[in-house]
Amino acid sequence: MATIRDVAKEAGVSVATVSRVLNENGYVHEDTRKRVATAMEELNYSPNEVARSLYKKKSKLIGLLLPDITNPFFPQLARGVEDEMQKEGFRLLFGNSDEQPEKEFDYIHTFVQNNVVGIISATNDRSETNYKDLSIPVVFLDQTSKDYPSVYGDGREGGRTAAREMVRRGSRRITLLKGPAHIQPAQDRFQGALEYLSESNVDFYVMGTTSFAFEEAKKWAKELFETYPDTDGVLASNDIVATAVLHEALRLEKSIPKEVQIIGFDDIPQSSLLFPSLSTMRQPAYEMGKEAAHLLIKLMRKEYVEQNHVEMPVTFIERETTREVEGNE
Repeated sequence: MATIRDVAKEAGVSVATVSRVLNENGYVHEDTRKRVATAMEELNYSPNEVARSLYKKKSKLIGLLLPDITNPFFPQLARGVEDEMQKEGFRLLFGNSDEQPEKEFDYIHTFVQNNVVGIISATNDRSETNYKDLSIPVVFLDQTSKDYPSVYGDGREGGRTAAREMVRRGSRRITLLKGPAHIQPAQDRFQGALEYLSESNVDFYVMGTTSFAFEEAKKWAKELFETYPDTDGVLASNDIVATAVLHEALRLEKSIPKEVQIIGFDDIPQSSLLFPSLSTMRQPAYEMGKEAAHLLIKLMRKEYVEQNHVEMPVTFIERETTREVEGNE
């Protein structure tokens, strides 16, 4: 890999001259500037962004922290952030916390060491202690926060809508899968569904889960049908869990959606590719990512922010794991 010294030698100038060209600092004759640019291109030289930002006291780096990159929902969030940031000339440093506070702290430390000028965090640590001493702006994504700007889906109303759609389509013995207790969006959608079912004339069961991992979800799906064999509707905590429930129901040769209806949450891309395709609650992940990036850019530029907390609507996506509504409803 070419260095700044290689560029200087190729262009026949000093290292200091190459540095002035890179950092747009000080006078450099136009002919000399062109020779340096040609040398950089011929050598395929890529300047160290961190070193440049430290020298210029100005960085174009943003830290983006995700809880689990194996969940297809989070790459959608990340793409929205990246596309919006790229338009403004910023680059991203990614971190994957695996829902571990210690790993989250380590990534934040790494971001700071690399001179990021802002952080977007979609992790699930409710304490927010890892962020309290930062001197740069922080925006939380896919979660609410009292102390920091945040962008999130309306999980509570999404949960109510999912429960309402399940009841409207005729399920009367519904199992509600409560997502992990430490994940706020999962608890919001659970509370919304619980409120609606408690007001409805249906029987329902609640079953706790501790993660969104597919391998774990397969065990819960098996336990669900063993414990509540008369279940005729399942409200899953997210699409990954719903997929595991669908697989188990088909393994048991249950007719979907005639015998069992299933509704997921998030609308990850894979949900439409399942057979039967999964009915779900769509969170606008890409749009949420863009909105978080837009908000952070305003904060970094110290521009006026009209709304620090942005709640985005969640909508029902009807596919093949739910029945059509009877009558004229």
